[in-house]
Amino acid sequence: MIKPIVLYGDRILRQVAEHIPQGSNIKSLVQDLWDTMYNADGAGLAAPQIGESVRAFVIDLPDQEWKQVFINPTIEEKFGDMETVTEGCLSLPTISAPIIREDEIEITYFDENWKFHAEKYRGVRSRVIQHEYDHLKGVLWVDRVDPAVGMHMIPYLKAIQNRDVETSYPIV
Repeated sequence: MIKPIVLYGDRILRQVAEHIPQGSNIKSLVQDLWDTMYNADGAGLAAPQIGESVRAFVIDLPDQEWKQVFINPTIEEKFGDMETVTEGCLSLPTISAPIIREDEIEITYFDENWKFHAEKYRGVRSRVIQHEYDHLKGVLWVDRVDPAVGMHMIPYLKAIQNRDVETSYPIV
């Protein structure tokens, strides 16, 4: 089911998401994440962005031919070169900024069938995972913006917080 996307300013985006008990029925949550992400034309979506403060996110990068569900993920290590890439977010529509992140990560997680994974990712996959993982910690990409850039974003952040933005997808 398509859910409204929670926008910047909502408290749930600043909460640390709860662990999902292993073996829980998560099929409807995962389907809601997929439906909502595809409706908004996103590359990834975390459960807090649809109002569920639990440790889950989905990613689909068609150009990489890669689609994955992450349940109770833990980034074990970040390494590699520091890379600067412009990021945006469905919870922060209309704005984007350059963000510095490590190029490689090692992560453990469960998939939608509760199969355990321990994997390394690099490049765009690593970046998108780190972005969605931050949502589970109550961190947004704007928290990682260079302060000089952030100062110029204040009016846009206020507009988003006041829901004075237009999107092609439902918002709360």
